[in-house]
Amino acid sequence: MVMLNKKSVDDMNAKGKRVLIRCDFNVPLKDGVITDENRLVQALPTIQKVMNDGGKVILCSHLGKPKGEPKPELSLAPVAKRLSELLNKEVVFAKDDTVVGENAKAAVAAMKDGDVVLLENTRYRKEETKNEDAFSKELASLADIFVDDAFGTAHRAHCSNVGVTKYVETSVVGYLMEKEINFLGNAVDNPVRPFVAILGGAKVSDKINVINNLLEKVDTLIIGGGMAYTFLKAQGKEIGTSLLEADKIEYALEMIEKAKEKGVSLLLPVDNLVAKEFNNDAEYRVSENGMNPDEMGLDIGPKTRALFADALKNAKTVVWNGPMGVFEMPNFAGGTIAVAKALAEIDATTIIGGGDSAAAVNQLGFGDKMTHISTGGGASLEFLEGKELPGVAAIADKE
Repeated sequence: MVMLNKKSVDDMNAKGKRVLIRCDFNVPLKDGVITDENRLVQALPTIQKVMNDGGKVILCSHLGKPKGEPKPELSLAPVAKRLSELLNKEVVFAKDDTVVGENAKAAVAAMKDGDVVLLENTRYRKEETKNEDAFSKELASLADIFVDDAFGTAHRAHCSNVGVTKYVETSVVGYLMEKEINFLGNAVDNPVRPFVAILGGAKVSDKINVINNLLEKVDTLIIGGGMAYTFLKAQGKEIGTSLLEADKIEYALEMIEKAKEKGVSLLLPVDNLVAKEFNNDAEYRVSENGMNPDEMGLDIGPKTRALFADALKNAKTVVWNGPMGVFEMPNFAGGTIAVAKALAEIDATTIIGGGDSAAAVNQLGFGDKMTHISTGGGASLEFLEGKELPGVAAIADKE
């Protein structure tokens, strides 16, 4: 294994110290209730480690996009409540619209070893996303040690994950961050072969550099979802009113050519479920030989599902990012389900790159069959592009 060479929570002594942990509690909320707590559960090992070592745990995170002002519906209060239950320990919620205000300072001052405080949504402050020094200093003033355990924001340079590292004595990564980088890093740099990548989702433009980078590394690249139609159009197929990025046709052709040169098997849909409107209740059919001009592709068809499943049978490392069809409509979720099922049945390291694919795998109950489900969609994509993530770069290397 290529291991991450950053200082981690195992390289520090937290006893009696104030430890600020940047978590990713950007969870989906419905009427104040958390509907998917995967990110909370994944954060527990690091929090528990610091509690058990007798550190004073100060948690911070963003939630949604309040755009620099307090929005009650984006408060982290429900997270404090649920974390208290998960940790069997009261998590004191420091309700401050300025994040580091009187409440936060008082709560931290009153802490005993092993106590836990959660700060308000860091994005209530507009400085957060601009990585401005003043707010970074305020956050750092609460702590002796900083732990970055938020892979989901590692591709962004913000106060709470990058700026703060300039003003604390010690900065380390948490267990979740370490796990994410080791899994994704090994998959990309040192995979057990055959190595298969599956890319889906709507747009080619979101994944341009990912496709290019993965073609250097994989044995097979499977492309489904809305982005596949630009590739099919590039091959001269009739795609009707399907999602198309006309300005990416040239690029799609280059990638098809690059795959040939590299000896990579590039698989595209051979049949699709098509309908005349973007609607779960629309009448649909399986089209094999192109579509009619008034039809759009909404999912991969049965032959494609079998083709993709077959390509996965002997794989030893698989990375999957993005659904195969309009997953939120039950009639067009079958392709995504078929891929999740195929992954659940093979003996390989399977890594799900966050976002919709993670939600799909969890909703279908296949979560425990996957080796690793990433908590960061955007971050895992940038990692697969081969970019350095600012949130990782800011942490000191092991001596």
